[in-house]
Amino acid sequence: MNLRQYEYALAVADEGSMTAAAERLGVTQPSLSQQVGALEKHLGVQLFTRTPSGVSVTVAGRAFLAEAKIATTASRRAIAAARAADGELAGELIMAVHMGLGARQLPQVLGELRSRHPKLQVTLHEEPDPADIERLVRQGTLDMILVHNIPAGCTFDTHPLGEEAYVAVLPKGHPFLSDGAALRLEDLASEGWVRFRRGSLLDDYLARLLGDAGLSPHTVARASQISTAVRLVAQGLGVTVVPASAIPEGFEELACPLLPSLAEPVLVGVRRNPGSAEMVMLDHLSRQNWCGTDLFCQPATH
Repeated sequence: MNLRQYEYALAVADEGSMTAAAERLGVTQPSLSQQVGALEKHLGVQLFTRTPSGVSVTVAGRAFLAEAKIATTASRRAIAAARAADGELAGELIMAVHMGLGARQLPQVLGELRSRHPKLQVTLHEEPDPADIERLVRQGTLDMILVHNIPAGCTFDTHPLGEEAYVAVLPKGHPFLSDGAALRLEDLASEGWVRFRRGSLLDDYLARLLGDAGLSPHTVARASQISTAVRLVAQGLGVTVVPASAIPEGFEELACPLLPSLAEPVLVGVRRNPGSAEMVMLDHLSRQNWCGTDLFCQPATH
């Protein structure tokens, strides 16, 4: 029994298919099946139930894979720590990011990291639910989180980066866009709204804003991605409110600052006893502008 067999079993569980897992890992399907079979024989339990359409994880398999994930993560960190001690940043850094947060900053940071540390791989979990973040933290899967609020029970060290400004997004040609003045939520009460997936952090935030303002505008559409919502607004479906930095390039002219200004803190959580990769990432993140795009750092007012 070895870590490679753990990785094979985890890949099979992720893909739900021996064939798909073999393709992802770059091995032959018979070789992967043999290794998983040998692992099951050594454990004395069946990890997967074979079906005509693929495989499903057994109860014993779920228990084993939860611990196998921790073991493979620890192995990855050990390798990365050894290489970092020798002056080379390598391995995989895993990070969870709230929806839309860092949409402009993260690509720049990752580009800089790639050019300076080409052997360091960064994996992003975008838009996880709070429960998912808590589970990933508990399993030891995450190295860092980029969030508005540190999840309950998370023991990561917290580093404030700044604040994320929110702006209203209006359809092309909307009268409110003509003077670029700040808007109140009440100004948009009669508009149809493009909202987000129910239960998502962003939609919960909008629901609180509208509720606190005593507003219940009509929802005309829902989107799972901010870029999609902005494009729907651009086509005249309605209005929305989003983080300024998450507005796709080319749509900035559709944004209006809000009065009073709205913002949430931007926090990065780093696991205890971080390695060199986490500290380099933190340094790059700290040097970014976290008040949204420069255009909206200081909203205009009437």
